[in-house]
Amino acid sequence: MKELIGTGTALITPFHSDGMVDFEALGRIVEQQIQGGTDYLVVLGTTGESATLSSSEKSDVIACIKEANGGRLPLVLGMGGNNTAALTDSISQQDISGFTALLSVSPYYNKPNQEGILRHYTAVANASKLPVILYNVPGRTGASVSAAVQLKMAEHPNVVATKEASGNMDLIMNILRDKPDEFLVISGDDALTFPMMALGASGVISVVNHAIPQIYSGMVRAALNGDWTQARELHYQSLALSNAIFEDGSPGGIKTVLNELGLCGTTVRPPLYDVNPALDQRLRQMAQQF
Repeated sequence: MKELIGTGTALITPFHSDGMVDFEALGRIVEQQIQGGTDYLVVLGTTGESATLSSSEKSDVIACIKEANGGRLPLVLGMGGNNTAALTDSISQQDISGFTALLSVSPYYNKPNQEGILRHYTAVANASKLPVILYNVPGRTGASVSAAVQLKMAEHPNVVATKEASGNMDLIMNILRDKPDEFLVISGDDALTFPMMALGASGVISVVNHAIPQIYSGMVRAALNGDWTQARELHYQSLALSNAIFEDGSPGGIKTVLNELGLCGTTVRPPLYDVNPALDQRLRQMAQQF
């Protein structure tokens, strides 16, 4: 899956102040990402506030992104859930035209044990017509996917990668050490992408790349080319912003930065809320530095 090596951006869904999807802004952001050197785009992930989009809105967001992209970058579709039967049914019926892979978060809220997670992902991989990327983000799901389960899933012919956002470097290193050669480990934590790539990760699915694609994608590209001096410099240029955008919730932080850059509004859908005023001011000051 060479299409998944490098920098993917987990696209936001911009909204007007009345809460309706701002498709014009979404098109602008897609174009900005393409021009900035992003390698692929992730559609309807957590950052896209997929949990609060209706089915019809999801279809419209997909159509907007496909039209704006015009086939220039690979697209990854986010589809996850905590009802295995309902999720696999949705996956089997989903129109997958134009997509390269499926990103599926581990089951949330239910807190299944590791055998439950393994069986869930096996069902997802069996149901999907697209290659599957696992997504481990225990800060959101309440349960981490063990290295053993991820390595077991790496043996499935339809599982090609994992997006690792656990922040657990021991777990990540165990996967990198023992994984099949063709299985990709993708950073899901902007601040940890550089050290993860130094250990063998293939890139990132990023949030901060929305705002600074030349710098952040450039860091990933330099690391892939073995230019660790340049990659380290770009890592430290982007590190403060990578951390700050998550301080008071995501995607509120990155939307504030993008608003300062003139790309979209700051509106997020409940239960999310705008970042606090102090962080808003700091993020806007940081955005002006790039």
